[in-house]
Amino acid sequence: MSAGRDLLRLLGEAPFLDRLEAAALSGWSRGAVYAAFAALEEAGLVPSLPHASELIPSTQRYHLTYAGLRRLAELEEMGLGELLHSRPLTAHWRRLLLERLDGVASSYRLTAAIADTAWPLRFRWYRAAPMDAALALPDGRSLFVVREGRTAERTAFGKRLWRLREGPRPGAYLVLVPDAVRLRHTARLMARAPAPAFLALEGDAAASGRDARVWRTASGSPWLSLSEVLAHVPAGGAWPAEEALARLTVARDLRETEPGAAPAWLLPSKLSPAEKRVLDLLSDWPWIAPAHLGGLLGVSAGRVSQLTGALEAAGLAVRVSGRLAVSDRGLALLARRDRAAANLAVRRWSARPLDPAARPHWRNASGRRSRQLLRTLEHTTAVHRFAAMLAGQARACAVELLQLDPPHRASRYFRDGGVVRSVHPDAFGVLRRGERTWPFFLEWERRAVRPSTMAGRIAPYLRYYASQRPADDHGVRPAVLVVFDDELAAHHFLRVARAELQRARVDLSLWVSHRAALELEGPLGNAWRGHGSDPASGLPC
Repeated sequence: MSAGRDLLRLLGEAPFLDRLEAAALSGWSRGAVYAAFAALEEAGLVPSLPHASELIPSTQRYHLTYAGLRRLAELEEMGLGELLHSRPLTAHWRRLLLERLDGVASSYRLTAAIADTAWPLRFRWYRAAPMDAALALPDGRSLFVVREGRTAERTAFGKRLWRLREGPRPGAYLVLVPDAVRLRHTARLMARAPAPAFLALEGDAAASGRDARVWRTASGSPWLSLSEVLAHVPAGGAWPAEEALARLTVARDLRETEPGAAPAWLLPSKLSPAEKRVLDLLSDWPWIAPAHLGGLLGVSAGRVSQLTGALEAAGLAVRVSGRLAVSDRGLALLARRDRAAANLAVRRWSARPLDPAARPHWRNASGRRSRQLLRTLEHTTAVHRFAAMLAGQARACAVELLQLDPPHRASRYFRDGGVVRSVHPDAFGVLRRGERTWPFFLEWERRAVRPSTMAGRIAPYLRYYASQRPADDHGVRPAVLVVFDDELAAHHFLRVARAELQRARVDLSLWVSHRAALELEGPLGNAWRGHGSDPASGLPC
């Protein structure tokens, strides 16, 4: 059957396609593709793997068995070793693609949307190059696909983009990013690229077709559709090769296993979207209490127990003194999903105790940043409680919580007088109600009790807001929410802040509250006092 032969060749170039993506890339109708896959599966040439993520609905992804590899080698009239040398079909390649399966699926969905406009396409995966994949259009123009993962460190990804800009020049870059803040940051970095760069949120690119306006240029153009993006890609572009693996090992056929017994690289196909969501939240908010995790998810305590129990059984999460964190195995899984350094993630965030026999204590945590969170556990818990309360009240008020970043992603860096400065809030969030988008920084303050200390706490924000960077980073100037444990400290801070803002003459939307008021009114209620008299700058609820 001709469709079957074409699909075998297609899976040789792009393993783990689903049937809709294979139909778009092969040019065959959906009916022909479905029938051909059924016949190939019955013949033992291709099996399927279940897969789903927050961005990709549940589907079946196909790859070649050993018999399928032999059959493809016969079709291509080459030996098995030559086939493995020319395509991403070795055991190493399979492990790599399965570790990155969520990102692989997003790239395939983007490629399928491009195939609706330009067909036929050539496709190539890269193992260690800064780009994830390359596409060649029918007229020879090339595109590099680059995905920024959710857990990617800012500095490490910046170095990867530098390697990308210094490497072979494509017709254009297609960059997928996880949120709007990182889209703006990545756009600034790619503005110096030698070829046009087009950026989109990964969720929008994976779910949209060729006509949805979800793309923008690095220079900040109006939103473009994929068809318009392809029309702006200049002629030519590189189609780089990558050094072949020194060891070509044939992949063994996969066996059905439970998540707890499966190798780590197979878990992205085993976990449900809800379990992946929980794992990401545990990575964002280490040492969170189950009640606060339930508040972020909007689910019952029983559902939280079910989801976290599944992750613990798979060795991806740990529970210490009633609090939850990602295990070393889970940290490695997330890092490899996002092409980050697994050993660095473990050194920073490991929840493994230095001495398993010792009592739980912050000094006994092996991860550097994990240890810092445990050292200030009361403060960490307060931030978790605020995040859970905000998520719950946003759902009740029909306010959309578009983004909620933990401290390690909420920091902002800027230049002031030739010196690199920074602000390090406890969280960053974006709320939306109707047409209004409302970003904010959160500072949960426990130590600033003297006027001089209070002035020192607000000084980094005065420098940040005296520059153009808040608008460059977010499109609008975010509010700053400051919370104190007691009302008296909040009152004194507001007085000091008013004086500092007047002295610096900086436009800053500052809102102050305290723990008791928040517990009574909620983060979106009447718990805040502003430094000015304009009530229109309050919270969107």
